[in-house]
Amino acid sequence: MLLSPKARLTYLAVILLSAGVSVLLFEPQRLLSAGWPPQLSGAGAVLVFGLAYGVCTAALVPRPILNLAAGALFGTQAGFAAALGGTVLGAGLSFALGRALGQEALRPYVRGRWLKAADGQLSRHGFRSMLAIRLFPGMPFVVANYAAAVSRMRCLPFLLATALGSVPNTVAYVVAGSRATSPTSPAFLVSTGFIVVSALAAAVVGWRKRHRLTGAGAPPGSKPKLEAEEAAQPKLEAEPEVVPAGAGAGAGAKAGVTAGPGASGS
Repeated sequence: MLLSPKARLTYLAVILLSAGVSVLLFEPQRLLSAGWPPQLSGAGAVLVFGLAYGVCTAALVPRPILNLAAGALFGTQAGFAAALGGTVLGAGLSFALGRALGQEALRPYVRGRWLKAADGQLSRHGFRSMLAIRLFPGMPFVVANYAAAVSRMRCLPFLLATALGSVPNTVAYVVAGSRATSPTSPAFLVSTGFIVVSALAAAVVGWRKRHRLTGAGAPPGSKPKLEAEEAAQPKLEAEPEVVPAGAGAGAGAKAGVTAGPGASGS
């Protein structure tokens, strides 16, 4: 009973809730203001930050904050390495948790039109779909991770698409964090402009996908609502013809009555 799908889903909810509470208590975003502990430095500090980054993203900490912190603490190159490594690690942790604890329990609830479309897209075209999600980050990072875990997407294409697709956005945030002290520098302005443009592109792509799903929401072989109403319209118009049919029968009866004497005379 402890390994039933509902029990696994309960464990997953408890883990995520505990992670969220830990984030609220320890406030890892303070790294942006307080800086990295002086006891750690060099490659060891980058490695520890990457590990902490992965755990924090699995614990629902927004990636933009961590990317800015990576750039501010370690500069562009080392900060990018720590942020990208932490991104892949956090995605892998979320995927493993969702696949092990939530897939069997959540799949029966994938019934909505958009949920079915997302599940089918990730299951059939996992790599390119996840690559597009990472390149145009309109969907929250954790939501994409657990959506992939609930689908039938394989782990290796998921991690590879995450690593490749997260490069441009991660670079932009890390550069912005490393140049935050000089907001008028060309590097900061270019990185900030890229972040804005990618966010707008993600909004446009999301709107087009939603519009397409709305237009294609009816299942194959089913009639749209308007067409169904039009098909039912002749039935409504045919109902008044029943009365004349009855009247015709009555008229035939009257004719029979009128013809009665002639028939008897013959």
